[in-house]
Parts: sequence; C-alpha cells; structure tokens
Amino acid sequence: MSTNAENRIKGVLAPVVTPFNADLTINEQAFVEQCKWLIENDVGLAVFGTNSEASSLSMPERKKLLQLLIEAGIPKQRLMPGTGCCSIPETVALTKHALALGVNAVLMLPPFYYKSVSDDGIVQYFSKVIDDVGSDELRVYLYHFPATSQVPISLRVVEKLLAKYPRVVAGIKDSSGDWEGTRSYISNFSAQGFDVFPGTEMLLRRAILEGGAGCISATANVNPNALAALYLECVAGGGETADEDARRVRSVFQAYPLIAAMKRVIAGARANPNWSIVRPPLVSLSNSDYDRLGAQLLEAGFEGNELCALPGVTA
Repeated sequence: MSTNAENRIKGVLAPVVTPFNADLTINEQAFVEQCKWLIENDVGLAVFGTNSEASSLSMPERKKLLQLLIEAGIPKQRLMPGTGCCSIPETVALTKHALALGVNAVLMLPPFYYKSVSDDGIVQYFSKVIDDVGSDELRVYLYHFPATSQVPISLRVVEKLLAKYPRVVAGIKDSSGDWEGTRSYISNFSAQGFDVFPGTEMLLRRAILEGGAGCISATANVNPNALAALYLECVAGGGETADEDARRVRSVFQAYPLIAAMKRVIAGARANPNWSIVRPPLVSLSNSDYDRLGAQLLEAGFEGNELCALPGVTA
C-alpha cells in the first residue's frame, strides 16, 4: 500500500466488512479492530463498499464509523470511504463529512435506483455532487459495478468528467469483472493521472502490468497479507506464483455468497459467532456450507493468519 506525491492511493484496498451485534446494531469496536488489522497488513480501507453492506447502513451510521476510525488513529490517506447514494443531498453530505475529517479520497457509486439512464444524466449527477461539495481537495473514485447498480459508467462518462474536473476525478473501481473493459479505462485515461482499480485480485496482475493502480477486493478482508505481497511482486514485474495462489483462494470464496462466507470465516477465527451476522435481506452462511468452505480453502492452500484461521468445525 502506498501513496504518491499527491497522496493518491495505490495498492490493495478492502471494502471492509461490517460487524453486527445480535440486534443488528453495528459492533463499533469490532469494526475498528478489523480496520486496524487490515492497515497492519498493508491494506487500505474502502469502507462502506458493497461488501461492507453499505446500502444497509444509514447515513448517521456511516458518519459515526468514519469518525471513529479517525479518532482511532487510522491514517487518513489510506481511507477511501464509499459516499455514493441515490440522492444528491446524501452523497454531498457524506462526502463533505469525509472531507471535514481530513479524508479527501471517496468512492462514489452512480445513483442506482433508476435504470436505463443516459450518460449525460450520470455526468450531471456527478457534476452536481462535485460542484455542491465545492472542494479542490476532493478526489472522487467512480464506482463501476453494472451487475449490481445496473448503471454503468462508460468511457464517455469518464471522458466528460475528466474534461470538467481533471484533478477531482481521480480514478475508478471497475467491478465489472471484464478485463477488456478494465484495460480500456487504463489505456484511455491513465496518462491523465486517472487511477484504475479492478474489483478483484483476479485482474490485479494484468492491471498492474498495463499501468493500473492496484485493486479493491472483497477478499482482502480475509487474505490481506497475501494480496499486499502480490501487489508488490506485480509492481516489480513478477507475481506469477502469488497470482495463482490468490486466484485459487478467491475462486473458493466467490463460489458462496461472498459477504456471508467472509464473515463466517472471521467469526470462526475470532471465536465470535456474531461476526457471521449480516443484515437482511442477506442471510448468514449455513453450517453445512461453512464446513464445505473450510475443506475447499484447505485444498486451495489457504493457510490463514493471526485473524483468519481456517474453519474446520462449526462455529
């Protein structure tokens, strides 16, 4: 994990999973502990992303959690909180809150309720947010996740936004899983200082070799040390073996409901069953799936670490 002279984030970031108590309130202490552990393992924090169950969190909850991280001493330059909401006022409010805490990099979904919206409408949305926030310090990372948001961020949208806000629009998280699309962002815009992060380690090595900035990956929550090391190897021009190892582990996790699977592994490692709790409409991983997951992770060579010991028995 690193930053350049303009404090632009590079490397691997985790969309940090959010721990809940039995009554579905947030376990704030466990959240801060998870974030500290990720930082110690050289992974940045894309808090309030998809795998954080961000759309199930209220605006006050997000604001408080981000403030708790700053109060806990988490380095501001290693945070990229998700601030994108369907409404412009909420997106502006969350983004201003981040800036007020000294966090200038934010990950921003397009408004994802209305479908089949035009490129011009998406550009107008981001433009209104950036104008209303009104800060030259802001760095916006667009969030392209068409399978879930159903609102793609096209090359034309990026081109128009970079023309209007060449310093503020800093990059994109591409969670499409489409390598050709990721490469198009890199080849078209990286020369303008636009940083491209694929949304999975499956594309990390190829992205780095083409000029990408890193990746923002769900499984960085459970495999951070290996992914941070993979990034450094890729930057040095290698990483073939580490890439294969990371791919095997990721393949196992993504064969299950990803958020539930990761949280169940953390629950087993921490001997804290509440870590497996997800907010509805998501459901927790079943005991039988958890046992299968553990066996498959062992076969994939996932050795675990001080946080994520392998599940072998039902928590």
